Amino acid sequence: MELYELTAHELSDLIKDKKASAVEITESLLNRIEETENKVESYLTVCKEEALAKAKEVQARIDKGEAKSPLAGIPMALKDNMCTEGIATTCGSKMLENFIPPYSATVVKKLAEEDAILLGKLNMDEFAMGGSNENSYFKKTKNPWDLERVPGGSSGGSAASVASGQAVFSLGSDTGGSIRQPAAFCGVVGMKPTYGTVSRFGLVAFASSLDQIGPLTKDVTDCALVLNAITGHDKMDSTSADIQYPDYTKALLNDVKGMKIGYPKEYLGKGISEDVKKAVLDAIDTYKSLGAECEEFSLPITEYAIPAYYLIACAEASSNLARYDGIKYGYRAAKYTDLLDLYKQTRSEGFGAEVKRRIMLGTYALSSGYYDAYYKKALQVRTIIKQEFDKAFSKYDFIIGPTTPTTAFKLGEKTANPLEMYLEDIYTVSVNIAGLPGLVVPCGKDSKGLPIGLQLIGKPFDESTLLRAGYTFEQNTEYHKMRPQI
Repeated sequence: MELYELTAHELSDLIKDKKASAVEITESLLNRIEETENKVESYLTVCKEEALAKAKEVQARIDKGEAKSPLAGIPMALKDNMCTEGIATTCGSKMLENFIPPYSATVVKKLAEEDAILLGKLNMDEFAMGGSNENSYFKKTKNPWDLERVPGGSSGGSAASVASGQAVFSLGSDTGGSIRQPAAFCGVVGMKPTYGTVSRFGLVAFASSLDQIGPLTKDVTDCALVLNAITGHDKMDSTSADIQYPDYTKALLNDVKGMKIGYPKEYLGKGISEDVKKAVLDAIDTYKSLGAECEEFSLPITEYAIPAYYLIACAEASSNLARYDGIKYGYRAAKYTDLLDLYKQTRSEGFGAEVKRRIMLGTYALSSGYYDAYYKKALQVRTIIKQEFDKAFSKYDFIIGPTTPTTAFKLGEKTANPLEMYLEDIYTVSVNIAGLPGLVVPCGKDSKGLPIGLQLIGKPFDESTLLRAGYTFEQNTEYHKMRPQI
């Protein structure tokens, strides 16, 4: 196997055994990017010279016994909404096309402290708004399994880079499924951690009460290693949870005996493709055969999750994106008559259609006379959704179900119908609304050979149970070894 095909923990072992160096591994990944980027188009910025220089520096520290992290010398990439000092951070938008942050996000600093090597910044739906990666101002990332299909969104670049061997692991952000849906579409592992476990300082905000950074990896072991590196309290983020964080690698046990697993009947009802349904039911059978107790139950609030999510997310987006006015930073219109016209022209020219749609929806929901009817009502529904999950978790260790109703769809197939695109998030948005952790692992392929993702939903701050369950599934199946041929 080529070095770029291996997992982070396999590469870490090679470095320790002196069978490969950080420089050789980085060169292998950079060559892979050069070979495949014209087909996959997952990168917006590739930091070739910086990555090689960092690899030499890290290898020197490994040789001296100073760099001991399992991520030392491992090349990775970041979704382009995480601030990187001195490196362009565009959020996939014309508005920030030339923005170079003066500081780095907390997660970027944490990975640098672990001696991980940054290869570059990855394509995404503009300001993380979208489910297909077709809303980027710069390019459309393709699914490595079928270059005529979407990789999912908004972290499509992050998932496609890992699936195609262009990064050993990547970080994405998840507001309503934006790590988990592309992970399912691209056949990789994706984790949306509990809200507050990973600092959002330096993450460009979409919807602040829903956004969460998380890893996309080739297997569950890598997911645990990256989580160890990025979780923790951060005084720069007021929503960061000040708790004791476990060593997630200790959760990697091949054992689910006696675990109680619930699967909502609403998740396997109308709208789901037969291939996805069969793969999920087969996964449930696998867990049963391994000694877990699996039981169907009802989660009746599922149908209200999408409207509640889009009202809350759009309202927060409307507020967060008000800062892009052409004054302080970002794009500024060339022609305008006065200050109000400058705002109008800048925002009209700088934002894409989907971002404008969501700003308008959010501004409407927050406007006088409509606030109580829409935004306040959505917050009340949010509380009910949280309570329904709490009730389910009093009975089950975790909940299992599909990640998406279908596998990856064709480029352009749903762009004309935003509502149909929004419904792709039916199984993922509840997790963000309730602030829960969610893990996606590959669980099969459909009749076209496209990957299917199994979603595991856990109790708040109980990522360890999800990692254990995901690891056990991996140890007893071969799906995590599937790789696309490009």
